[in-house]
Amino acid sequence: MSLSPSQKRYLRGLAHALSPVIMVGNKGLTPTLIDEFSTALDRHELVKVKLAGDDRAARREQIVALADTLKADVVQSIGHVASYFRRNVDEPKIALPK
Repeated sequence: MSLSPSQKRYLRGLAHALSPVIMVGNKGLTPTLIDEFSTALDRHELVKVKLAGDDRAARREQIVALADTLKADVVQSIGHVASYFRRNVDEPKIALPK
């Protein structure tokens, strides 16, 4: 699902108050982490993730890999924190603007 600029702006506003639910450590993207992240996306639709590491390029790769693996949209990424959105088809929780 591709988000429009107004939808991303709306989701960024909602994500601002959230605390990171998933913490990516030095081991990177493990199968357990991916399962937990998928569960969090199903439950909340909008999830904040904190990434470890000082290498900016490696963090960017992890952000893109998480989005591609779970078919989620990156709403915003600033420094070590990224916000993701994936619509729960069965029970949508967030009403997006048009």
